[in-house]
Amino acid sequence: MEFFAWCMIAAGFGMAIGSFGTGLGQGLAIKSAVEGVARNPGASGKIMTIMLIGLAMIESLAIYVFVVAMIILFANPFTATVLQVLGK
Repeated sequence: MEFFAWCMIAAGFGMAIGSFGTGLGQGLAIKSAVEGVARNPGASGKIMTIMLIGLAMIESLAIYVFVVAMIILFANPFTATVLQVLGK
């Protein structure tokens, strides 16, 4: 049972680190975009378009972390091997 507990802990830490990193990245991207619009209001449309594309790329990293965490929790490829070693 210890293997499955460690899988849950690993998935939790992975989601925490992934969420922290993407939140930090999105905050910095929005900060830079707002500063750019403040300096040049005429370019706000182009800046916002580029910012939204960048935010979508950053958010995809969080989605990848979530998918890996779900694989660790529910579709772990080592589950059968661990159960066989434990004799269950």
